[in-house]
Amino acid sequence: MTDAQKNDFFYVCSLIEYVSRLTKNRRGDVVKALGKEGVLKQLKDASVNHCLTFEQVGDEVIERYGIHQGDFDTITNCKYSVPGYMDIGKLYTIMIEDLAEPGQEVDEMINIFTSFISDEISTFKTGVYYENPSYLECSYREGHLLD
Repeated sequence: MTDAQKNDFFYVCSLIEYVSRLTKNRRGDVVKALGKEGVLKQLKDASVNHCLTFEQVGDEVIERYGIHQGDFDTITNCKYSVPGYMDIGKLYTIMIEDLAEPGQEVDEMINIFTSFISDEISTFKTGVYYENPSYLECSYREGHLLD
């Protein structure tokens, strides 16, 4: 992946995290609403959209893809600090870069966001987010959190 592509993935992963938090949806549900074409569009537009606020782009994504309010609220009752949506976007970008075969980054991104590991990362009460990315990647490959 080129540096420009990494930046685009970082932006889109952060945007998905932002929209998911705002609408209280699982990250995989937001990705499913976008579909592969929507993900590709967001990646294509990332170099321009990163100049806009996440609030503005997030609202446009919610409206365009008909993303409704959900009930996956992993933030409200947390006792401790929650990582920022860009921190989570960075983690997803690292995972995509490490796991995807060249040319398969978009498919791997969709697979990661729609897998169990995304819900585990997003459940901030457990602290899975703070695990080493290598642990998360191995767990993702195995299909469950490793002991």
